[in-house]
Amino acid sequence: MAASAEVQRIVIENCAIATVDAGDTEYTSGHVVVAGNLIESVGAGKAPEGLENVVRRVDGTGHLVTPGLVNTHHHFYQWITRGLATDHNLFNWLVALYPTWARIDERMTYAAAQGSLGMMARGGVTTAMDHHYVFPKGSGDLSGSIIRAARETGVRFTLARGSMDRSEKDGGLPPDFAVETLEGALAATEATVDEHHDPSFGAMTQVAVAPCSPFSVSTELMRQGAELARRKGVRLHTHGSETVEEEQFCKELFGMGPTEYFESTGWLGEDVWMAHCVHMNDSDIAAFARTRTGVAHCPSSNARLAAGIARVPDMLAAGVPVGLGVDGTASNESGELHTELRNALLINRLGAHREAALNARQALRLGTYGGAQVLGRAAEIGSLEPGKLADLVLWKLDTLAHASIADPVTALVFGAAAPVTLSLVNGRPVVEDSRLLHVDEDAIARSTREQAQRLAAIAARA
Repeated sequence: MAASAEVQRIVIENCAIATVDAGDTEYTSGHVVVAGNLIESVGAGKAPEGLENVVRRVDGTGHLVTPGLVNTHHHFYQWITRGLATDHNLFNWLVALYPTWARIDERMTYAAAQGSLGMMARGGVTTAMDHHYVFPKGSGDLSGSIIRAARETGVRFTLARGSMDRSEKDGGLPPDFAVETLEGALAATEATVDEHHDPSFGAMTQVAVAPCSPFSVSTELMRQGAELARRKGVRLHTHGSETVEEEQFCKELFGMGPTEYFESTGWLGEDVWMAHCVHMNDSDIAAFARTRTGVAHCPSSNARLAAGIARVPDMLAAGVPVGLGVDGTASNESGELHTELRNALLINRLGAHREAALNARQALRLGTYGGAQVLGRAAEIGSLEPGKLADLVLWKLDTLAHASIADPVTALVFGAAAPVTLSLVNGRPVVEDSRLLHVDEDAIARSTREQAQRLAAIAARA
């Protein structure tokens, strides 16, 4: 897709390039030309001569350029409850923290979103998502505050508008005052889609329909949520098969395992992605592959909550779309996705496939093109190819941390977290020299600290 001569161009040269295209094309020393918000050319050697309106040239010596990282599962609000319940499994962790989470408000979610987005962007994330499902009565415009934080940070964003209608009185985990009614959840979700979802190529904000999980949502909310999403033409997201306890819960309550339950409620399909999917048997994986249902793999959170090791190599072999997720920062306190490249590789090597589980390039693909597939945006992002959106990262690999690792992709995945020299989203610089360009990091740090203290004080008085 050629750009007109009037479009401003950014040229990056003398860098290693991992395109993550269908052939895993790489260049030991190459160039990327960005024209407006699109990638114009990628190739070996110097950029073409005679380019017009070049507003910036970047010498990428000692760097690797990759597609921007794509986060496929997160809970931003948890930024202000980090470091709590550190020795709990999932269900006990939820029971411990729901009474606090049930008292969040708009100021808190805005600050928490700023913190979560800032850490991800500094670490190479160009497309983020947030699964927000806690909407206490009278808490303000939580969805709007999260979207505003993403817009200010400058990243591409999907809001998975979550919901819960199964509280403690119904056998669920959330407090009664922290859930919505079936009708209220569906109406609010549809309103969020109508107000914020942009279906166009290059959209900066999209919305998905996202009831929280089988143990916090009624069957009717699952069914009608799926119908709503398909009527509106948006994607569907939820938690699935995260723990052994969840599988037991589904069998006791519904008489079937999680995957069968999801299929019975319309929740398998190429427009669906699930978080975690740790406890999947062969028939579950086959069902996901047959329906092209996607998976958000969250290795650090799964380890933090002792959930287990997802069968990612088997999913990939079967043809299941798989991306990476940070998950909430109360179960992955670093809040970063680039560390998940390494953790996905290492944790999966503890499983049945051992050293053959994943390699460095497969891990990079999970964090880029795999995530784009899961979010339904593989035609736009996730690889460096002419005509795709200019979402890319320039990783610095010539410091002490990586100096003796000859292969740049190995250095990025196996080595220490690499600094980001430049990150572009839609052709616009968002991070330079590991600093955010459009928001004040120090102000965000103060704000998140203040809101964490405020939430703790409110919860203590309750």
